[in-house]
Amino acid sequence: MIEQLFKFFVVFFVVVEPISLIPLFAGLTEGASPVYQRNMAGKATAIALGICVLFALAGAKFLQVMGIELSSFRIAGGTLLFLISLEMVFARTSGARSTTPEREEAKRREDISVFPLAFPFIAGPGALATILLTAGEIWGKPALFAGFLGVVTLVILVCWGLMLAAPRLMTVLGVTGANVMSRLSGVVLAALAVQFIVDGIRGSFLS
Repeated sequence: MIEQLFKFFVVFFVVVEPISLIPLFAGLTEGASPVYQRNMAGKATAIALGICVLFALAGAKFLQVMGIELSSFRIAGGTLLFLISLEMVFARTSGARSTTPEREEAKRREDISVFPLAFPFIAGPGALATILLTAGEIWGKPALFAGFLGVVTLVILVCWGLMLAAPRLMTVLGVTGANVMSRLSGVVLAALAVQFIVDGIRGSFLS
C-alpha cells in the first residue's frame, strides 16, 4: 500500500509540476497586494482540489458508462503524459495546459483563481488523467482510496504553499532554476508515462 501511494505521489507531483507555478503565479500577480495574492492562491487551491476529488470519485464510473477499458485509458493517459514530459524536458510552454490567447486573457483577468490557476495549471488534463488511471485501479479498496485522496490533497497543498512563497522563491530560483527543476521532473515523468503505456498494452492482450 505504501509503495503504491508513493508511486502515485511521484507521478502526480511531477504531472502537476508545482515548481512551474512559481514563475507563473509571480508573473500574474506582479504588483498586486499580499491580500490579493493570498486570496487567489487559496481559491485556486480549493477549486483545484474540488475538481480532483470529483474526478477521483466519479472517474471509474465514468469510464464504465462510456465503455472504456482501463487498459485503453492507460495507453491514452500514458501518451498524454509522455507529450507533457517532452514539453517539460525541452522547457517549452505546455500546449496541453493553455494556448497563447488563453495566457494573454489570463493577464487581463481580475480573478485568476479558476482560470488559469485551478484549471488548467493545477488540475489540468495530465493531472486528471493520472487521477482517473489510479482511481480505476484502486476502486473498491477504501483504505487505499483514502490514502490516494490524501496524496492528492498533499500535492495541491504544496502548490498553495509555493504560490504564497512565489515572490520570495523567484529571487532564489529565477526562471532558469525553475526550468532546470522542470527538466529533471520531465525525465522522470517520461519513464512513468512509458510504463503506463506498457501496462495498458499488456492488459489489452491479457484481457
